[in-house]
Amino acid sequence: MANTKPHSLKWRLVSRLVLLQAIMLTLFVVLVLCALWYSGMLGSIDTEDTTINALRDSIGRSAEGRLFVQETPILTRERATNPNFWFVVRDGQGQSLTQGNVPPEYARIGDALSDVGQARFGWNLGDAPRSTARFKRVSTKAGMIQILTGPGGSVPLSFYLAALGAVLATIILPGIIVMALSTLLVTPFVVRRAHATLGHVAAQAERINIDERGTRLPLDGVPREVTPLVTAVNNALGRLDDGYERHKRFLLDAAHELRTPIAILQTRLESLPVTPTNGRLLEDVARLGILAEQLLDLQRLNQSGVQFAAVDLVALCRRVVADLAPLAIAAGYAMSLEPEMPSVVVRGDQAALERAIINLVQNAIQHGGRQGTISIRIKAPAIIQVEDEGPGIPPEQRNRVFEPFHRLHTRDRGVGLGLNLVQEIVQLHHAQVIVTKAPGGGACFIIKFAATSLVP
Repeated sequence: MANTKPHSLKWRLVSRLVLLQAIMLTLFVVLVLCALWYSGMLGSIDTEDTTINALRDSIGRSAEGRLFVQETPILTRERATNPNFWFVVRDGQGQSLTQGNVPPEYARIGDALSDVGQARFGWNLGDAPRSTARFKRVSTKAGMIQILTGPGGSVPLSFYLAALGAVLATIILPGIIVMALSTLLVTPFVVRRAHATLGHVAAQAERINIDERGTRLPLDGVPREVTPLVTAVNNALGRLDDGYERHKRFLLDAAHELRTPIAILQTRLESLPVTPTNGRLLEDVARLGILAEQLLDLQRLNQSGVQFAAVDLVALCRRVVADLAPLAIAAGYAMSLEPEMPSVVVRGDQAALERAIINLVQNAIQHGGRQGTISIRIKAPAIIQVEDEGPGIPPEQRNRVFEPFHRLHTRDRGVGLGLNLVQEIVQLHHAQVIVTKAPGGGACFIIKFAATSLVP
């Protein structure tokens, strides 16, 4: 499935809000302008304006200084489309031009409008019905003149488009810019505040691990739209906890059930005459016994309330050597214990640490080439080294040998759990285990305890 790039909720919200606001503002302004226009409070785009615009480009002045009207295509069209076409043109010197049948109420008002820039007549509420007229002072080739005219022909589409463009440029576009800037500034703050509780949920999710089961993500303060997701995650965590508990009970029951047949098998093998074959069988049975015991130890350590106690690493390693020396000697090895100090005490679980060291020795017996010496060294401040003189572990495999079910060779008789269990025990003690090359060329496993684990 193709990976999709995650989108930003903030910017998606900003873009959609700006688009919605632009549409709503445009509709609102258009409706308001239409209402004002229809009611007469805003005025209207009248046909008189088209006549005035046509006359403005047609008025000229002769060499003698007299006004004249030059016929133009626009003026001709106005005459053709308006049978009642009339106008009165007057300049500042009192010269005037009149064409058409001027209504009596407008025939003699030119002098009275000398100081007026523009006006409309005939539409005042409460007046007796009268014809409409438009008065406007305009600048022409003949200079500044006054034009008084009645209704003209049809208003061209360009006039409406120009008016719409003016409304767009002066009202709608500035409003959209202001709202877009406001949305751009406010939305990130709102989204950040709305997601503040999600940061707490994410931090809680980061702390969930296999050692602290039963943890659930909090729902307090979570937005209602995100609640189903958090609830689904909590349900998934519950199912994982149930599955882990079933798996843990299975391992615990299996380990308990295996202890008895393994012990019986080991007792019967020890009663047989000593032969190379019996020695190999005893090694295999010992490995099975150790695996079962380690599984039990891990389950016990994973239980809550485990209390560590003081453990002497030197004494612990001495017991391991005493217990496994016969098995190592039977396999062709010598064993040595080399402590640098008489006692090194750390806080831990003695049974689990003993199992870890036993497993490392068992690993050396199995992979050490059945020759040389298996050495256990204890160094300051709290370091245990288990070395053999076998072929060693290739550098590219040293980080993988601790993975569960990983084996260096497919024909190994082990199941690939021993070293993984060692790592689990070491990590439970807040220590570290690494593998390097031993001075004799074999493998060297090093367990380093933290300084805080030392017992004075």
